[in-house]
Amino acid sequence: MAAAGSCRAKAPRGAAGRRRPRAAVLGAERRSRAAAVRPVDEEVSSDSEPESPSLGRRRRREAAVEEEVEETPQEKKLRLAKLYLEELRQHEEEQAAAEEEEEETHPADLIGDRLKEDVLEQKGRLQRLVAKDVQPPDPASIRVLRGHQLPVTCLVISPDDRFIFSASKDGSLIKWEVESGKRLCVVPGGKKGTEERHMGHASHVLCMAISSDGKYLATGDRNKLIMVWDTATCKRLHIFTGHRDAVSGLSFRKGTHQLYSASHDRCVKVWNVAENAYMETLFGHQDIITGLDSLSRECCVTAGGRDGTVRLWKIPEESQLVFYGHQGSIDCIQLINEEHMVSGADDGSVALWGLAKKKPLALARQAHGMQDAQGLQQPYWISAVAALRNSDLLATGSHSASVKLWKCSEGFRKLEPLWAIPLVGFVNSLEFSAAGDFLVAGLGQEHRLGRWWRIKEAKNSICIIPLKRRATAPSSHVPDSS
Repeated sequence: MAAAGSCRAKAPRGAAGRRRPRAAVLGAERRSRAAAVRPVDEEVSSDSEPESPSLGRRRRREAAVEEEVEETPQEKKLRLAKLYLEELRQHEEEQAAAEEEEEETHPADLIGDRLKEDVLEQKGRLQRLVAKDVQPPDPASIRVLRGHQLPVTCLVISPDDRFIFSASKDGSLIKWEVESGKRLCVVPGGKKGTEERHMGHASHVLCMAISSDGKYLATGDRNKLIMVWDTATCKRLHIFTGHRDAVSGLSFRKGTHQLYSASHDRCVKVWNVAENAYMETLFGHQDIITGLDSLSRECCVTAGGRDGTVRLWKIPEESQLVFYGHQGSIDCIQLINEEHMVSGADDGSVALWGLAKKKPLALARQAHGMQDAQGLQQPYWISAVAALRNSDLLATGSHSASVKLWKCSEGFRKLEPLWAIPLVGFVNSLEFSAAGDFLVAGLGQEHRLGRWWRIKEAKNSICIIPLKRRATAPSSHVPDSS
């Protein structure tokens, strides 16, 4: 009787007391595997005819499969690393040839720089120094796109910088072509109660987000609904319900179809858009959530309105970090890179944060100056912020008749004002193009979240602001020192 702990019986020896040669065993195993991978419904001809080309190709494929099966994990890692390096080498060589650089650069150096940049970006320590080269925009070069009847509340730019999607308090959704300024698609807003019969929103649209592959667009409205759209056709794909109040923030996790949503019901929800599925809900804020953003890590950041906090949500751990710094309602937030973010509040302040510290690294008070409101002096509210990803360039908006550009210096420990761009109206949304060659602002006669003031001379519009840079060497990038 075999022992209880035995898990495998010994292979029988041959008549002469020797094991079968290893080559013979492998050959038999390969023949059995080849027979196993053959389709069960394959016709087997009884005619003795020479091997056909298709049969030969199939056997070569089977042999390749066998070789791949025998590959160890270490060998697979090495092979994939070699493939990645070869792709990098080809990409960098093509880029160097296209730019016709005068100085010859060794491909190995280019690959090393690219790998270093990838690592810095993943760690959140990549900072492209572009702000010093940005020139003041010419007001005459700003393009104004009209199409919404009520104030524009939110907008996004497609990952390839070719299209702009915008939404408004009138419930409409418009797809614009950047180059021509034409409206490619218009989804009109409907009346409350017509959501089932009407394709678009039936209340104020407050937020939107686009996936990093440009496939999906998500929009959230004051009527608690999240709608998911096909960006190519502007057809509605899904409606997500579950929030108990207005949906005020949306963001796709970079490189995935995971969607984060924030609401005036004080919670954050996680969805899988590709599978049309709800995943989980996170609680913590003590007041309405007014803004949300995320990058490639499995986390998101939120602005908590009058609870005075900015929060970092770690989704897998179901935990959160709480940051304090503003005195008023925090109305907008955006990540600069994986380790830094910028936020704006109605106390007129703009704050720079590092995710490792609970207090702001830099704080610009009265960033847009002071206003005389009903006989009282108070700061202009910061209603929108934008960051050129992985760079030192920021933009802020208010209703102070200008958009301001800022430079992050001294390792995100200082905010330096650069230029003021004249724009009349409430700046409810700001977005940099991926290449950083233009900035888009969504303007309205009213604030995105309410009707405290109304600027009659403002136009409900989209403004495309070109950003020209001084001719210099290729933009440098350095790791920040925080």
